[in-house]
Amino acid sequence: MQRPQVKIALLPLMLLLAATSVAMGQGAAVSGVVRDAQGVAQLGALVQVIAADSAMAGTAFTDLHGRYFIAHLLPGQYEVRASAALFVPAMRGNLQLQSGAQAIVNLTLSTLFESTAWLPAERRKADEPGDDWKWTLRSVANRPILRLAEDGDVIMVSSSVRETPKRAERVRAEVMAGDGGFGSSGVHNVFAFDRVLDDGAGLTLRADIGTQPGAPSAGQSTEVATGYGMQLGMGGAARTVLSYQAHPEVLGPDGSSGLQVVQLASGQKMQLGDLVDVEAGGTVYVARTSGYTSGSRPFLKVTAHPTENWSVGYRMATSQDLQSFAGLDTVKRELPLAVIYQGKVQTEGGLHQEFTVGRKTGRGMVQVAFYSDSLNRVAVSGGGALTAGDVAQTGQNGASGIIADSTTGNFRFLNAGYNARGLNVMLTEPLTTNLWVAVEYGTGAGLGAKDGASVGLPGTGSDLAPVSARTATVALKGRVLRSGTAIRAAYRWQPTRLVTAVDPYAPFSDQAYFSCYLRQALRLGHLLPPGLDATVDVTNLLAQGYRPFLSADGQTLFLAQSPRTVQAGLAFTF
Repeated sequence: MQRPQVKIALLPLMLLLAATSVAMGQGAAVSGVVRDAQGVAQLGALVQVIAADSAMAGTAFTDLHGRYFIAHLLPGQYEVRASAALFVPAMRGNLQLQSGAQAIVNLTLSTLFESTAWLPAERRKADEPGDDWKWTLRSVANRPILRLAEDGDVIMVSSSVRETPKRAERVRAEVMAGDGGFGSSGVHNVFAFDRVLDDGAGLTLRADIGTQPGAPSAGQSTEVATGYGMQLGMGGAARTVLSYQAHPEVLGPDGSSGLQVVQLASGQKMQLGDLVDVEAGGTVYVARTSGYTSGSRPFLKVTAHPTENWSVGYRMATSQDLQSFAGLDTVKRELPLAVIYQGKVQTEGGLHQEFTVGRKTGRGMVQVAFYSDSLNRVAVSGGGALTAGDVAQTGQNGASGIIADSTTGNFRFLNAGYNARGLNVMLTEPLTTNLWVAVEYGTGAGLGAKDGASVGLPGTGSDLAPVSARTATVALKGRVLRSGTAIRAAYRWQPTRLVTAVDPYAPFSDQAYFSCYLRQALRLGHLLPPGLDATVDVTNLLAQGYRPFLSADGQTLFLAQSPRTVQAGLAFTF
């Protein structure tokens, strides 16, 4: 009778041990959804669970719906962190997990615009959303990166022990039509291809074929650009863009047709500790029209952060198109002006130097800049009923000539430069979490008609002189939450007698008077495919600042800082 009693006594002990082992084997788990401030689920965000001793307990990537799941966690206190490119990491601390429990932690990522102040990138054109590189950066955000270990050695940190290379691709097609100004009118078919390589670098290709329905004999314009970008250690990055542009519709003063340009633009940014940011790069170009011309346009930007709320900086630029690393956000390059000036083919040129002081004001910022410009040659734009005879009468006997778009009558020429100094003050403040307003005031000089001078061809350039003036801008940029409309609108005022911009290297100097860019996703149930957007791009809608004059044959022409342009189109991303 003793043996059955022993078996009965051991049975509860065995059941207790089995239940304990099962409970220990189950562990705890964390799951949830990662979204942005608009409630959009974020694909590919890195979620990390960090123990109290800063050890990595588990990692995961979010799926197409922004969901993640991390299991097999030991009981204890943890911190959950989510991160993605172009977003500030989101964290949830003091998460206490019990054995076998499953906690739900939803995280919301804030964009860089929401956590700091917004200042517009230098001279970013309104018709460019500037997202060519942002998509590739988002895709490679969770790739292995270099970090500095405590002993000073550079090591590679990854989200997992075994990093599986994953390629990502995106294709975008776009059709734009309308009067896009010099070299940009007609119907344009744009094709773009972005790819993330195995090593985490980004590769993008863009092709633009333009046709003129009203002038088929002008031929098709072609613009092809390819870019390569990669992330470097210590918060650095490097980008290179190679582009080719051919515009047969452009006419030169000697009767030659066609403008061809090859440009190689590159830039690199780096961080020197926690106090100094450095950006350097430039453009090398070769242009052919009535002849050949080549040159280089370097830039340098240094920003120091002595305190959390204050910043001081220095910027040097020799091109209005590329003044900083942010100018390489898009691979599309502006078409440079190459025209006969003082008997030889030359391009616009100058030196801009600027000292800035900025201070954060809550989520906004105030920035004051003092600049000095030494402009060698200044580009002037115009339009009207220009004929081939008007173009031919310029550039003769060593004089300066003009270059014209034969399909629209828009033209450009180079004028003698000038020196100017001025002040630029900018204030930015958020209206909502995704919509910002900026107010800018600047002083300087621009080109205007000389007192008592009568502007006319071919001596238009000699009739202009620098005039001291002031300018003011109110701008709106961001996204409307409910509709998702991307908007960039600005009204930049300056005296209408001027035909070039005051402070030409300022952020809004290329947006004359009222200009706006709208991009709206089109959704109509299941009738329209996802990824379809409509775009509208307008520059100088009210046609302000026009300075009319008569050509030799009595046709009305005009000079303007920015002739009016209106374009609209559809874009499809798949």
